[in-house]
Amino acid sequence: QVQLVESGGGLVQAGGSLRLSCAASGRTFSSYAMGWFRQAPGKEREFVATIRWSGGSTYYADSVKGRFTISRDSAKNTVYLQMNSLKPEDTAVYYCAADRTVGFGTIPQRYDYWGQGTQVTVSS
Repeated sequence: QVQLVESGGGLVQAGGSLRLSCAASGRTFSSYAMGWFRQAPGKEREFVATIRWSGGSTYYADSVKGRFTISRDSAKNTVYLQMNSLKPEDTAVYYCAADRTVGFGTIPQRYDYWGQGTQVTVSS
């Protein structure tokens, strides 16, 4: 049973930083792609970033490129999302997800497992 547990969310002022963590368990993830998505109230879940566990290739949404960095620590089975220069429009619940097919996808339907989410609130 795959489990993904996010942590690290909170309240931060605009321009500040947060680092989200996603602890993964229940599988060997070397053949997976991992992603971060976010969902603001009244909006659809949107892609933020993805990383291939093997090799570490990354891809970002245009809205976060240059501000956010996705990374993974294989020894800890943990994926991170470093968020810098945060803006009020980054406010959302952030979700970690795992794709068994290494699809490097940008739509939620490509992902097989999801965490429970962590709230990020950026005040102006």
